[in-house]
Amino acid sequence: MPDTTTPDTTHATTAPNTTTLPARWHSENGTPPPDRVVLADDRMRADAAHRLAVDGAALLWRGDYHGARQLLAALARRTGRRRAHRRPATTPAQAFLEHRRERARTARVLGRLVVPLEADHALRLRRAPDVRRACQEAYGPPDGPRVVALRELLGVIGAQQWRERGVEVPALGGRVHPHYGVFAPVRGEYVDLVARAPLPGPAGGPGGIAFDLGTGTGVLAAVLARRGVGRVQVTDANPRALDCARDNAVRLGLADRLLPAGTGLYPPGGGRAGLVVCNPPWLPASPGSALEQGVYDPGGRMLRGFLEGLAERLTPGGEGWLVLSDLAEHLGLRSRAELHGAIAAAGLHVLDRLDTRPRHRKALDAARASGDPLRAARAAEVTSLWRLAPP
Repeated sequence: MPDTTTPDTTHATTAPNTTTLPARWHSENGTPPPDRVVLADDRMRADAAHRLAVDGAALLWRGDYHGARQLLAALARRTGRRRAHRRPATTPAQAFLEHRRERARTARVLGRLVVPLEADHALRLRRAPDVRRACQEAYGPPDGPRVVALRELLGVIGAQQWRERGVEVPALGGRVHPHYGVFAPVRGEYVDLVARAPLPGPAGGPGGIAFDLGTGTGVLAAVLARRGVGRVQVTDANPRALDCARDNAVRLGLADRLLPAGTGLYPPGGGRAGLVVCNPPWLPASPGSALEQGVYDPGGRMLRGFLEGLAERLTPGGEGWLVLSDLAEHLGLRSRAELHGAIAAAGLHVLDRLDTRPRHRKALDAARASGDPLRAARAAEVTSLWRLAPP
């Protein structure tokens, strides 16, 4: 996990005094430690906190936990005022890039409100919840005091809640339980595509083998196993995802059929499969956090890697299933012609394409989401399963 650490301690100042706290700086996103840390509590006004955060100072909170959450919300409102006055973009691509820049600026400011975790992961602020289990699931066993952004800690707490209750997947007749840092399958339409596409003959039955590349929670691999594929080898660049997929396979009674196969794109050893499924991140852009790696694929590297390696990893009569939204096309980040060109360049042709419209809230509310600069693209989005094979 990314873990950015000051040499030994974090120094917090309240002029003219200086306090030394023996704690490491920790950031899951690799944010470097701040040059200046100012002690803050319930007496600090939101305007003053916002000025300090914009100037680059971290605010080490020593007051009430709920007061910290209220201050975080106040910082978000003040940061949002800049977005409200920006000049409208002239193209969808410009709107997307400006949206990303504003989100990054907001994340930087909000990430400067930080809290101390003690050596046992405890957050000992007034009225603070017990976060020790959530932190252990996210960060591993306690290894000393650390300082983390409150915004990150809230994400850790939320992730534990997601993990406990899980996400209902109708195609499985059960739930999958996402781990911290693993993208949750909240958009069920792409799962339904994999559940209804006709299985190629070589993949079905007890002897059938499939690969699920970039498995995440393992939801697509589990769907394939439930449909009768004998073994599904799963890969993911994120080791947390492989642990998550293994955990879900056990929960679903599929532990003997879902096999983690490493952090490369394809399983090692050059083996072949009757079906290779890949649901790469849908937008060719750089992720700003670990969780965004499930959404953004820098330069389309994973998409290209899947296509370029597919033909030599299929058994005769096998297929590759590319699960991909056309949101990037509506945003001007990739054209349909470029996608067809990449498929042809990999020596593949399209057997069929299954389409579905998204059912998630941002798409359904796009018509009235006047504050969303990407609303037109979201409203037009189609998710497809491309059935690919060598000639």
